[in-house]
Amino acid sequence: MADAALTELAAQLVAIDSVNPELIEGAAGERELAEYVAAWCEHAGLEVELVGPTERPSVIAIARGSGGGRSLLLNAHLDTVGVAGMEAPFEPRIEDGRLYGRGAYDMKGALAAILDAAAKVENLRGDIIVTAVADEELASIGTVAVLERVRADAAIVVEPTELKLAVAHKGFVGFEIETHGVAAHGSRPHLGVDAIAKMGPVLVALKELDERLQAGARHPLLGPGSLHASLIEGGQEFSSYPARCLLSGERRTIPGEMSAQVEAELRELAGGEADVRLTVGREPFEIAADDAFVQLVGGIAEETEPVGVSFWADSGLIAAAGIPTVLFGPIGDGAHAVVEWVDLDSLERVRDVVLRTAVEWCN
Repeated sequence: MADAALTELAAQLVAIDSVNPELIEGAAGERELAEYVAAWCEHAGLEVELVGPTERPSVIAIARGSGGGRSLLLNAHLDTVGVAGMEAPFEPRIEDGRLYGRGAYDMKGALAAILDAAAKVENLRGDIIVTAVADEELASIGTVAVLERVRADAAIVVEPTELKLAVAHKGFVGFEIETHGVAAHGSRPHLGVDAIAKMGPVLVALKELDERLQAGARHPLLGPGSLHASLIEGGQEFSSYPARCLLSGERRTIPGEMSAQVEAELRELAGGEADVRLTVGREPFEIAADDAFVQLVGGIAEETEPVGVSFWADSGLIAAAGIPTVLFGPIGDGAHAVVEWVDLDSLERVRDVVLRTAVEWCN
């Protein structure tokens, strides 16, 4: 039987619309959920602070230790992707040991688990620091803001990992490639230059680069890097030569591949015939399997063979700030899909592993 209080907390979080407004125009954003989490934490006796933009705040909640122990950061994000095609996305439903609703798996169930853990800790020397952050689904403004205020001796990011201990994930680089033509009436080909046609060789070159990446260097936990075209637009109407064509794409990177390398790859394939711009990007993450914190969490979770995950997470930013970081989260399915659920027993497991880690690490 799943823990009733933890299940209820997870359901309350799912019931609050926190769709990222940078992903979906006019969406609710994280403010209502951040205020709910802050109030819950204050009621639980934690020290609470809201940071970041007023309309899209993030929560820092601290279970203060007695002093002299190591601190532990617990991170989960508040925002979700959109709800197109979903039935009643903010009406949490429990069925067969699963909680259904937008964000249940990614990642409000896990947020509930770390909130419950922080409320239950007692007699620790070190601090437990919960960060419930905005905007992980796009630019991570929440974790950036949090890291300006918080430092810790280790961190657990509770993104869904199917109860596996994850020690690596891929990075990503968004890019734009733009070709230029000359607008002219379709009946005057001697005056027009077709910018869309000029994008054709670029698309072929991108496909060939992805094939080389797939056949090339492989990370032992993550496999190879990859690349894909995402969006393309151009032209103004049926009867005119298009003066512009814009392609957006994404390059997924593995440890050892950096943004500067991606930019060089793209400029080489464009061959001076197109403009290349990098947009949003985050570096990949990896921590050594023999790190002391990895060994501690792995032992408690009974996960002796760490894994890698293909998605990017705020663990990349936390680790880059010099904080030893792992990922450990619940079982479920449907992240970014029309049916999303999290296994309730696995939420208890996440909470219990976090609690035991806190006792061992913070004392």
